[in-house]
Amino acid sequence: MSRPNPEALDGAADAPVDLALEIENSVIRLLAQREHSRAELERKLVRRFAAGERMQEVLDELEQRGLLSDQRFTESYVAMRVRKGFGPLRIRAELQERGVDKTLIEPELDIGREAWTQHLREAAAQRFGGEKPSARSEQAKQARFLQYRGFPDSLIRDFLWG
Repeated sequence: MSRPNPEALDGAADAPVDLALEIENSVIRLLAQREHSRAELERKLVRRFAAGERMQEVLDELEQRGLLSDQRFTESYVAMRVRKGFGPLRIRAELQERGVDKTLIEPELDIGREAWTQHLREAAAQRFGGEKPSARSEQAKQARFLQYRGFPDSLIRDFLWG
């Protein structure tokens, strides 16, 4: 009976490659579900892998290959949140929480006052119907809702009282 090679059992030579592959597979699975920012992926991977440097190398490689892109994530996230009726203040805060750089956020949110006014109208109409409120209490209720959704006070004032 032959004895197993202790070096083959150790697997030390294959460990870095295996770890990198395991990290890459985890990232690919996450990205297949939805776009993620690099910072989001780092937070998720740190919980699972204790290989900070190796993880950074894998993420760098995926960025170079075009599989990971904060720009693409930002575009996708802004479009999704606008469709759901959220305003620029809330979207900006959420992207910053997800580790996206301001230089990527601002161009995506810079769609103009008229466009944001239209999105505000749509959000209000979806929640409250098409009528502008006349009672002060109803105006305050709608204003609080629109503030929570992340629309600037100036747009809200113009919509409700302008």
